[in-house]
This record gives sequence, structure tokens and C-alpha cells, in this order.
Amino acid sequence: MTILEKQPYWKLKGFLAENNIKQKQVAELLGISVPAFNKRLNGTGTDFSIREARKICTTFNANVEIFFN
Repeated sequence: MTILEKQPYWKLKGFLAENNIKQKQVAELLGISVPAFNKRLNGTGTDFSIREARKICTTFNANVEIFFN
């Protein structure tokens, strides 16, 4: 893997599935489209900002570790 390649956010994906949180809910929270959120989640879009990660963790009572594979 090169420096520019990114991995999907596996733990975040698992957290969302385990807690029945829809991508649409998170996308709306972040003020982005569902396709844009999906690209980020799958590692094909831009990364989440610290502010976005904090917002997700605070809103859904998640540990920040969900952003690390």
C-alpha cells in the first residue's frame, strides 16, 4: 500500500451496523450527501476531519477508536 492509499473505516462500519445507524443519519449530521459519506467510509473519498469524528462520537456515544483500523 502506498502512502496515498487509504483503508476503509472497518470499525466505524461495524459500529454503525451494530447500532442500526444508517449512513443517511450520519451524512445528515455532517451536512454531506450519502454518496460522499459512503466514499469516506470506504476509503475512496476524503478523510473525516477531527471535528467530524468528534461530532459522530459525541452524537452516537462512540469511542474515538472506531476511526482507527
